[in-house]
Amino acid sequence: MCLALPCRIVELLPGEQAMVDVAGVGRQISLALVEEVAVGDYVIVHVGYALTRLDADEAQRTLALFAELGQAAVQETRALSA
Repeated sequence: MCLALPCRIVELLPGEQAMVDVAGVGRQISLALVEEVAVGDYVIVHVGYALTRLDADEAQRTLALFAELGQAAVQETRALSA
């Protein structure tokens, strides 16, 4: 199973690289597969590569969905261990 995450670009670096914010954690990624990105843009990241730009509203909806799934998993784990 593959998972690509929406991440916000926080800094453009030399050599088609960027720093992104992944749930509050900085990570360096490659921008070699996308064009015309700027600080503040959201990109879909898979295994260290930005695959495409993403609309900010869509990124927020996707991140909210991931948060809901995480909460549901925590609740299910607690219910199973009780």
